[in-house]
Amino acid sequence: MRRAIYPGSFDPVTKGHLDIIERSSRLADELIVSVLNNSAKNSLFFVDERVSMLKEMTSYLPNVTVGSFDGLLADYAKRMDAAVIIRGLRAVTDFEYELQIAQTNHELYPDIETVFLTTRLEYSYLSSTIVKEVASYGGDISRFVPQQIVERIYAKYGVGD
Repeated sequence: MRRAIYPGSFDPVTKGHLDIIERSSRLADELIVSVLNNSAKNSLFFVDERVSMLKEMTSYLPNVTVGSFDGLLADYAKRMDAAVIIRGLRAVTDFEYELQIAQTNHELYPDIETVFLTTRLEYSYLSSTIVKEVASYGGDISRFVPQQIVERIYAKYGVGD
């Protein structure tokens, strides 16, 4: 069985993330979407909230599970017996950074391969950071994130109360 991991902060999950999840789920027998618990970041949502949202958004994909991890991705991939790490790329600048991480992960865990999926053109500008910026000013984020979580994001900023 080919097991893949799609790691990220997903704070919040965007339509771009979901596109990569759907496409990745067709490439692996099992896809583990893994929320990074990075205490150095000031996150909008707690890890358990992000895991819950991702489970809700991916419930229709039978080979997708959602969890969380902290520490090194290579160590987590080894514990999960994963053969592949999936990473999404929006632009050339993403590639330079992601290539260094992929090479480091391969050095730490030689059995792991990284697969880069380019984002669909319609999501090439989209990031969780942009979503948070727009939402913080009460802007329309409905084109960026699943409808089910729009109000949850606004609530974090006290928008619409």
